Amino acid sequence: MSNLRKRPEISYFRFARDRFKSSMAEVYGITMFGMRFFRYVFVPPYEFAEVRKHLDNLGSKSIPLLTVVGLIMGLILALQSRPTLDRFGAGAFLPAMIALTIVRELGPVITALIVAGRVSSGIGAEVGSMKVTEQIDALEVSAVDPYNFLVVTRVLACMIIMPLLTAYVDFLAIFGGFVSEWVSANSSFQLYFTEVIQSLTFYDILPGVGKTIAFGYIIGVIGAYQGFHTSRGTEGVGRAATSAVVLASLNIIFLDMVIIQLTLILFGPGV
Repeated sequence: MSNLRKRPEISYFRFARDRFKSSMAEVYGITMFGMRFFRYVFVPPYEFAEVRKHLDNLGSKSIPLLTVVGLIMGLILALQSRPTLDRFGAGAFLPAMIALTIVRELGPVITALIVAGRVSSGIGAEVGSMKVTEQIDALEVSAVDPYNFLVVTRVLACMIIMPLLTAYVDFLAIFGGFVSEWVSANSSFQLYFTEVIQSLTFYDILPGVGKTIAFGYIIGVIGAYQGFHTSRGTEGVGRAATSAVVLASLNIIFLDMVIIQLTLILFGPGV
């Protein structure tokens, strides 16, 4: 009887151990897969046409969704913050608060998570479909390096487009805050944006926009890795797309936490 009671515990322990081993193996695989990018990116042939194509497919087609999200994010932040600031007599600081919050944190992270949901899953599904239909094998037979042609081009496109999309969302969110202030408090355009410009410094903008390059790298690498390691036909393609979104989102949040700590260490808590 005692042996029967121990069996479930043993099976749970083995399950947890196996899951931990598989997770660590996947982390190692993604790390090694991503490190290859830095070796291939400087080696010809340079697929500029592919990079340009992916900039359009991965970046510009995300603009409609990001436009709506950016405006609504600024509106919500202003609407939620105004009553609290007025309670402490600090309503005049609302433009500066919105600008710093958006530029430093909300803009980069929200943009990266939205792009990860659209782009990383798309890369995983597209490359995964090529894997299960043996198109990647056909590239190798044609003397084309699949990693350089499929991975490097997409990762580069993500790294280039992410800062541009983030700056676009930051501006829209700040403008959304102005719309809320104009409607509720009849704030003037000149006064609002004067406060915004005076509150921002170079050390606010650089970490906020600069870290999106790393977010773009994560989005591209994880999506391509999941696609390259797809199996089991169409079921595997769907699993690759889902895993790409989940892993990219988790890594973006974790990396953001690390970058915040590094920024505090390098520039101090006043930045």
